[in-house]
Amino acid sequence: MKNSETIVILDVMGGDHGPPECIAGAVQAVTEAPHPMQIVLVGDQAAIESELRKHHVQRDRLEVEHATDFIRMDEQPTEVMRRPDTSIRVAMRLLKSGRGSSVVSTGNTGAVMAAGLLELGRLPGVSRPAIASLFPTEKGSTLLLDVGANPVCKVQNLTEFAVMGSVYIQATKNNGRPTVGLLSIGEEPSKGTELTINAHQALSQSSLNFIGNIEGRDILRGRADVVVCDGFVGNIVLKFAESLRGFLENAVRAQISKNYFSHLGAILMGPFLRRMRKRFDYAEYGGAPLLGLNGMCLICHGSSSALAIRNALWAAMSGAEHHVNDHIVAALAGSEPAVAVMTA
Repeated sequence: MKNSETIVILDVMGGDHGPPECIAGAVQAVTEAPHPMQIVLVGDQAAIESELRKHHVQRDRLEVEHATDFIRMDEQPTEVMRRPDTSIRVAMRLLKSGRGSSVVSTGNTGAVMAAGLLELGRLPGVSRPAIASLFPTEKGSTLLLDVGANPVCKVQNLTEFAVMGSVYIQATKNNGRPTVGLLSIGEEPSKGTELTINAHQALSQSSLNFIGNIEGRDILRGRADVVVCDGFVGNIVLKFAESLRGFLENAVRAQISKNYFSHLGAILMGPFLRRMRKRFDYAEYGGAPLLGLNGMCLICHGSSSALAIRNALWAAMSGAEHHVNDHIVAALAGSEPAVAVMTA
């Protein structure tokens, strides 16, 4: 493998489905990528080789790195600290050594974050990394962070999240000046907790494109390109949003089953319903970037399909190729005035 900018490291062991779905996603990624990419598959070598034999793919675009252990979804994230040969730690060490440009994992979120901090550390100027998640909106998509890494935050953390989110959207979505909203219980600067009130003041004094407080209903309306909150609130929003697709599908099925005319209407609306289902499918958005680690990393849902893994691998490649982390460091250091922010 020659071009390190196009190499993504994939931990295939940690998710609900194990190697089969991860490897199917990796095969799709290298086969369908808009430009050449290569993937290092990290995990049990025998299991990986067995799965690869089921696919027709150029093997020079896939490499296997053996790992003797892995962190299961029901294990404590702290287990990763005392087990250096787990697949996620091996993947992070490969990234640190320059073997690839980014890491993707479907594993235990806490373990992935812990392994990243242990092996890679934080970017200069980052006090706490954050997990970011893209949400579909009326206007396209919105990046929400943090969605679970930091249940308790300080003003400095929220301002750093705003910078990191802005940089990520600037770099990967070709958005020169993304809008930033602070999630609160009202639009007025005086509403919210002590944290949100003080964060509003800090963000107002920054050079970010800060539009003020937004409410929960504004997220799916697409009122802001980046929405900032602490990990406790963000994780609740994320889990609620994940329930929407199932709720809508069940509601539609219930209405369709009522009578013949509903069945006929559903047939006529088939293409529309399929587009709506795709719009709310998390697989279309791939993984969630772990912003603030000293290396480009994405975490996928534990039950990710091959499609979701393919999209996450592409997103990881894009983030690395757009040098997101370099821009975050520059922004937090104040050398990129467009996103310089007061973090006191």
